[in-house]
Amino acid sequence: MATLLDFIGNTPLVELTHLHTKPGVRLYAKLEGNNPGGSVKDRAAYSMIKGALDRGELKPGMKLIEATSGNTGIALAMIARLFRVEIELVMPASATKERVQTMEAFGAKVILTPAEKSMEGAIDYVAERMEKGGYLVLNQFGNPDNYLAHERTTGPEIWRDTEGRVTHFVSSMGTTGTIMGVSRYLKEQNPQVQIIGAQPVEGSQIPGIRRWPAEYLPKIFEPKRVDRTIDVSQDEATAMTRRLAREEGVFAGMSSGGAVHVATKLIEELKEGVVVCIICDRGDRYLSSELFAAR
Repeated sequence: MATLLDFIGNTPLVELTHLHTKPGVRLYAKLEGNNPGGSVKDRAAYSMIKGALDRGELKPGMKLIEATSGNTGIALAMIARLFRVEIELVMPASATKERVQTMEAFGAKVILTPAEKSMEGAIDYVAERMEKGGYLVLNQFGNPDNYLAHERTTGPEIWRDTEGRVTHFVSSMGTTGTIMGVSRYLKEQNPQVQIIGAQPVEGSQIPGIRRWPAEYLPKIFEPKRVDRTIDVSQDEATAMTRRLAREEGVFAGMSSGGAVHVATKLIEELKEGVVVCIICDRGDRYLSSELFAAR
């Protein structure tokens, strides 16, 4: 009999047919919102909690604490509950209420830090709590189990489902776990596969995509594993997220719109290729925001 954990991964890879007109290029989207917790972060959350348990780092009676912008927190809340582990999740107060309510529904304690301090404020709060002891922080920004989840699962799935024809992989860059892990696997299969990271232009606020200050740059990030980064603005990410829903029937969040926008900009330069991009989560987590407001 299968458990919920058995349904993490093996998400659909679907072709997007209305967003570009290049006959020699095919654009595919990996629908990570189909994971049980609704996002790509289910993979990393399961990998990090299981890794901590297997190594004996997470001991009986200890609590988990983690800074999150939303999706990782939801995944951790769900999976921690399955392992009967208490968890506190720290996130900026700008997070949508759907995210907070979902974490609390899974039994997590949610702590909101000042919105103006962004993710850096949540990270600093966790560091302060760790000094008091009794907690284990999984540290998605520096934990190898984050990218290993994608090296073991996401990368192989993309290679399998494109029958090894993938030429370009595009992903938004947040913790960078997805792009680091997929890069590791795809480059091992074919060093010519190009890895493209989407990052926000200066001043843009795109949930799930970050341009990190040097002192907060995720420790798991290795620049050499990304062949190229392409900037995307908040307006561009928003517009593409709406187009995904209305033209392709793909209901997703703004980071997914950002990645797909970057993919379409990339396609303008190509004569042929197979481009795969990550659809990080589902759009229902953003209904209380302005993302899908009528225009």
